[in-house]
Amino acid sequence: MNKGPSRRRVLSAGLAAGASLMAGATGCATGGTGPGNAKQLAGDPGATASGKITIWSWDVAAKAMQRLGKAFEQAHPGATVEVVDIGYDNAYDKITVGLGAGSGLPDILTVEGHKLTTYIGNFPNGLVDLTGRAANLKSQYAEASWRTVTDHQGKVFGLPWDSGPCALFYRRDHFEQAGIDPAGLATWDDYLTAGTTLKAATGKKLLILDSKQDTFFSQLLQQQGQSWFTDGKVAVATPAAERALTLLKQLVDRDLVDFESGWDGLVSGTHDGKAATTPTAAWWDGTLTAEMADLSGEFGVVPLPAFTPGGTRTSNSGGSTLCVTAQSRNPETAWAFLSFLLADKANQASMMRHEGLFPAYLPALDDPYFQQPAPYYGGQQTMRLFAGLVRAIPGIERTADDSKAGDIVTTAVNQVLHNGADPGTVLRSAARQIATATGRQTVG
Repeated sequence: MNKGPSRRRVLSAGLAAGASLMAGATGCATGGTGPGNAKQLAGDPGATASGKITIWSWDVAAKAMQRLGKAFEQAHPGATVEVVDIGYDNAYDKITVGLGAGSGLPDILTVEGHKLTTYIGNFPNGLVDLTGRAANLKSQYAEASWRTVTDHQGKVFGLPWDSGPCALFYRRDHFEQAGIDPAGLATWDDYLTAGTTLKAATGKKLLILDSKQDTFFSQLLQQQGQSWFTDGKVAVATPAAERALTLLKQLVDRDLVDFESGWDGLVSGTHDGKAATTPTAAWWDGTLTAEMADLSGEFGVVPLPAFTPGGTRTSNSGGSTLCVTAQSRNPETAWAFLSFLLADKANQASMMRHEGLFPAYLPALDDPYFQQPAPYYGGQQTMRLFAGLVRAIPGIERTADDSKAGDIVTTAVNQVLHNGADPGTVLRSAARQIATATGRQTVG
C-alpha cells in the first residue's frame, strides 16, 4: 500500500474527514426524494444477471471490486461491471447532491456504515429497499454490522461489507521495559494503573488522541452498547457516557495522552514510539505492516479492557456497506453483484487476504487465513483474536440525526480534554443542545 491514509478511508468510521460533509447531507436532505415507499426489487430472483452496472467507490475498496468484478463477469457472461474510483474526499458531497437531485448516481454506492442510516433517514426513497432479498441473510452478519444497513422498522437498504472489531495494540518492548503483563489489562482501571507505571519506567505516554476530533469517546460508548440515541431519545447524558468521558479525562489528568493532529499525526507518533498502545480496529494492522515494517516484532494485541470485570472487551471502529440506488437502471444485476461480493465466503475471505478488508460476513471468518500466525506480531494469531471478538461487538442504535449529534458531542469532549471541564456537566449541556437541534426528547 502506498504511504497515506488509503486503507483507513474505507475502514475507519469517525475520523474527522467527511464529518462536515454528512452534516451538510442532514441539512439539505428534506425534499430530496419526497414521501412514499422506497423502490423494491420486482424482478425474478432466479433470473440471470445481465447488462451493465456502475459502482462508485474509492481506494482499496475500488480495487477489490475491480478485481472481483472480472470474476462476476465470467460467472455472468451477459453482465458488465464498471467501478469508478471517485476518491474519498468528495465522495459524500457527490452522493448527497445526487440523492437530493434524484439524478446522477450510479447503480451501487459505497457508504460507510455509520453514515448510511443518515442517508436512509433523510432520503427515504433514494435507495432500493432490499428487504425481500436480504432479510434472510441477517443471521450471517454480526448484529452491530447488520444494524448499519437497516432503518428503525428493520427494512434493509444495503449489505455490510467490512467491519472494525477493536482490540488493544501494544508495544511489547515498552511493556517489557516497564515490567507490565498486557494480559493483566482486564479493565480500564487496570489500564490507567499500567499507564502510570509505564510512563514512570519509560517516559512514554499511553495512547495518542486527535487534538481536534477525538473518536475514542464513541468507541468507548459503543463498547457499553450505546450510541447518541436510545429508543429515539437523546442519550449522551447517561451513566455510560459519563463513564466513558470520565475515563478520557483521567487519562489526560494523569498526563498519559499524547495529542497529535489527524491521521498523519497518529501514524508518525506511533512510529516514533510516543505512545505504547493504540485501542483501535483490526484495520490498523494494514497501517502497521505497510508503514512501520521496521517495527516488526515490536507489537502485540490483546482484547480491549472492560469497564467492569467480565464485561465486554471489544467495540467497533469502521466498516462500510454497499447499497443500490433508486436511480439504478439495472437493480437486479446490482443486487446480484452485492450478494456475489458480500454474501459469499470465498469472496469475502479473498478481500481480506488481498485488500485487508475485514469481513462482516461471519462465515468468511472460518477461512484458514484467520488462524495463521502473524510474523509481524512475533507469531501471534492476531486475526484469530479479532475474528473471535466480532460477535461480541454491541449493536447500537443509528438514526438520521447521528451527524448533528456527533458534531455537538465533539465540542463537548474537547471541552473536557483541553479545558478540564466536568464530564457530567458538558454532557448534560450537549444533550440539551442535541434535543433542540433534532426535536427529540432526552433520556431520563
